[in-house]
Amino acid sequence: MLIDEFPIISLGFSLSFPNKITLKMSSEDPQKILEITKKIALKTGELQMEYYGKQINISLKGKRDLVTEVDKKCEQLIISEIHSIYPNHNILAEEGGGTHTEQEGFRWIIDPIDGTTNYAHNHPFFAVSIGVEKDGELIVGVIHAPYLKETFTAVKGQGAYLNDKKIHVSSTETIETSLLTTGFNPRIGDQNMPHFKHFIVNSRGIRRDGSAAIDLCYLACGRFDGYWEKGLMPWDMAAGALLLTEAGGKITLWDGSPFDVNGDELLATNGKIHQEMVEYFAALR
Repeated sequence: MLIDEFPIISLGFSLSFPNKITLKMSSEDPQKILEITKKIALKTGELQMEYYGKQINISLKGKRDLVTEVDKKCEQLIISEIHSIYPNHNILAEEGGGTHTEQEGFRWIIDPIDGTTNYAHNHPFFAVSIGVEKDGELIVGVIHAPYLKETFTAVKGQGAYLNDKKIHVSSTETIETSLLTTGFNPRIGDQNMPHFKHFIVNSRGIRRDGSAAIDLCYLACGRFDGYWEKGLMPWDMAAGALLLTEAGGKITLWDGSPFDVNGDELLATNGKIHQEMVEYFAALR
C-alpha cells in the first residue's frame, strides 16, 4: 500500500513544533544584568558625546567639585532605564537621584560621569560607571569611556573584559619598576601630597587622570601597576573594584585591611607590589 492510500484521521487539533528551543535567562541572572547594564552604559555614553565640547551649564557642589547639566541628564537616563526593568531595585547615585525600597537584595551604584571636571574642560578622560550588588556583594561592573571607545565589563567569577577581550593585571614586581596613579580629591585637600612626593621619586612615574573609574580599569588591563586614593565615594569605586579583582588584582584599604565599597579609600594594585605599598603606609602610622 502506498503512503497516500492511508486513511486520514482527524483528531480535532493540530501539533506544531518550533524551529528551535530557546532558553531564557532570568532577568536577575548576573549575565543578563550585565547585558542590560552594558546597554544602559552605551546609551549614556551616547548622551555624553552629544553634549561633549558644547557650552553646558556647570555648577559647584564644593569649592572644586563640579556638576554639569549632563551629569543630571545622564543620571536620570540611567535611573529611568533601571526602573523600567527592575522597579524594586535600590539605586545609589552620585547626584542624589537614587532610590531605596524596602526590598533588600540588589543595589545599583552609579556614577553618571566619573571625571566631571575633565568632561567640563573637554578632556577625554571621563566615563559612566555602573556597579551592581546582590546582598552586599558586587556581582556586575561596567565602565564605559565613550570618547576613548573603551567598554570594561565584569561579572563576578567570570573575569574582566575590555571591548569583549579578556584582560589581566600587569606582572610588574616592584614599585621601582611601576607606573602608578592617584587622585587629589577636593574633599581632603592636599593630604595626598606627601605620598605623591614619595612615590614619584620611587617609581617610574605617576599619572593623574582625574577619574577613579578609569584608573581602576587601566590597572585591571595592565596599563598601571598601582593606585591609591582617599576621599572617594561608593560610585567612584564599585564597578572598578570588581573589574580589578576579576582581572587578578588586589584591592584593600591603605593598611591592607579588607576593602569596603562604602568607605572612602582604596589601595589597588596588580597584587605583586601590594605589600610594598602597604608597608609604606604602615610606616607612617
